[in-house]
Amino acid sequence: MSHPHLEVSSPSSPASPLSPLSFASSLDTAITNDTVDENNLTLDAPDTESYVLVVGGLGYIGSHTVLELLKADYNVLILDDLSNAYLTVLHRIQKLATEYFNNQKRSMPSLKFHETDYRSPVVKSILSQYALPSTWSLDQETPRSRIAGVIHFAAFKSVEESIRQPLRYYSNNISGLIEFTSTLEDFGIKTFVFSSSATVYGSVANNGVPLKEEYCSHEPITTVDESGRQQTTPPGVSGLTSPYGRTKWMAEAILSDLAIADPEWSIAALRYFNPVGCHESGLLGDDPRQKPTNLIPVIANVMRGKSPALKIFGTDWDTTDGTAVRDFIHVVDLARGHISALAAAIGGKIQGSFRTFNLGSGQGHSVCEVLRSLEKVSEMKIPADRVGRRDGDVGFCVAEVSRAREELGWSTEKSLDDSARDVWNFMKGEQRQEDGPVQDGTARMPELKIGA
Repeated sequence: MSHPHLEVSSPSSPASPLSPLSFASSLDTAITNDTVDENNLTLDAPDTESYVLVVGGLGYIGSHTVLELLKADYNVLILDDLSNAYLTVLHRIQKLATEYFNNQKRSMPSLKFHETDYRSPVVKSILSQYALPSTWSLDQETPRSRIAGVIHFAAFKSVEESIRQPLRYYSNNISGLIEFTSTLEDFGIKTFVFSSSATVYGSVANNGVPLKEEYCSHEPITTVDESGRQQTTPPGVSGLTSPYGRTKWMAEAILSDLAIADPEWSIAALRYFNPVGCHESGLLGDDPRQKPTNLIPVIANVMRGKSPALKIFGTDWDTTDGTAVRDFIHVVDLARGHISALAAAIGGKIQGSFRTFNLGSGQGHSVCEVLRSLEKVSEMKIPADRVGRRDGDVGFCVAEVSRAREELGWSTEKSLDDSARDVWNFMKGEQRQEDGPVQDGTARMPELKIGA
């Protein structure tokens, strides 16, 4: 089904005119099935609006962020190669956004999609369609673009896989970032929100205290402790436990160096802790093409009967129940954190040209607590096997979140139980789709089974 306010291009079809961030209106269209027309849709008139570019925008965090961007009245352009996501996610974003704006009785911003790797030469041709006339000053040309800002979700993210395939991770996460930011610079696009990770704290995460941004810095940081004494933290990090973590730290260092060299950049690096949950509708969730590595989708596969039992890696950590403690943040809260960071970057409110922010709840929960939360909401007993520690893991990782609260005006609102409830809704929705409607037109109730 074609949608007048949705434009899609794929490698099999030529790139169509794109466009960038304002509160532009678009036509409303009902969506009734789970398919998206993969051919380009022709626009009646040239698009002159500005957009936020989201690379990796159909993945777990990216899709929720795109929806929240639309709800915040941003036009959105998505680039995703679909290596770890499905095109149907685009339809679901469109459906949820359409319902939201219909209820608001106002027009929906535009949503555009290109199926491409963010490292592809095609990206230049896409961005060229957003170029504005350059400005000149003292014979210096300054390129301009209708892309108001970029949010980067295109990194590979599995700790375990990065240990097995380090070159693949360095190629995509580091070489890809360098090529991509160089391309953005060529087009005068210098507002950037980077998806980083709490893994950059390395062995500091084992100190058993909430992690402050200053514990991993890229330039000297001077702070004042409770007694009034100044303390300077030198740049650097120690005890990174995986190639994945090293790529995140190196990427931050590259972006920090870039911002120092050219203060016109405005870059926010968001250090995620552990995203969980789904959209409350049950339509968007953590459903990767590849083997899931995040805790809750792994548990969900056990609940579906796809895996016999959850493997709990390590039961001898220095925590209350011996299992690893993490700061779990609802993915919708995380998505809204991106909106706050983007607004700050666009508005020139980032301190300096590069700034790191922890995005977490500030509260820790153990693996066993997460398991019990899902058992409670589903009324299921979920089998679990306690096994040895996994390479690259740490025992305690919780955020100190005052910087994001004070400088971005952002904090979490949803709880671990909210996350478990929304995951269960997502799983039930999946089961209804598999079962299909019964004769009276109502959906079948799910029959989720536990593997033996």
